[in-house]
Amino acid sequence: LRAQGYATGKSLVEEDSLETARTLLEKSDGCIHLPVDLVVADAFAADASNAVVAVDAIPDGWMALDIGPASIAHFANRLAGAKTVVWNGPMGVFEMPAFARGTVAIAEILAGLSNATTIIGGGDSAAAIRQAGLDEKISHVSTGGGASLEFLEGKVLPGVAALNDRD
Repeated sequence: LRAQGYATGKSLVEEDSLETARTLLEKSDGCIHLPVDLVVADAFAADASNAVVAVDAIPDGWMALDIGPASIAHFANRLAGAKTVVWNGPMGVFEMPAFARGTVAIAEILAGLSNATTIIGGGDSAAAIRQAGLDEKISHVSTGGGASLEFLEGKVLPGVAALNDRD
């Protein structure tokens, strides 16, 4: 969102990745879908004051900690009919109930895609799926998020290479 020019308040942003994000968005031809609303809070705490706002309305000093209900609906529409879904990273701070709704909703949507191959990569995503009790309804759950993404990129993974080299 910051790469698109939106003010993001106190939200965590990887400043050194903004140019890469801009490039990906420009080259995506509309295939990258971002949230349209967010759950924001005035502090990183389970009991923080929070509100749902549009992506262009994050108050100064507040931070985005989850996706909002319109984003959940947007992503549900995009995922309907999917044949393969790779999910890496929760939608919000799922460890805090006030900011877990987006992650749980997307997990439920993926668990309901009966004709799709669903792959969850990353320790946080795996923990969220297990916490929601949906891991048995997902095709594959891996705690190796970075390794999963590198594998999909076609990179050689040292552990896999070592196994392939065995006679």
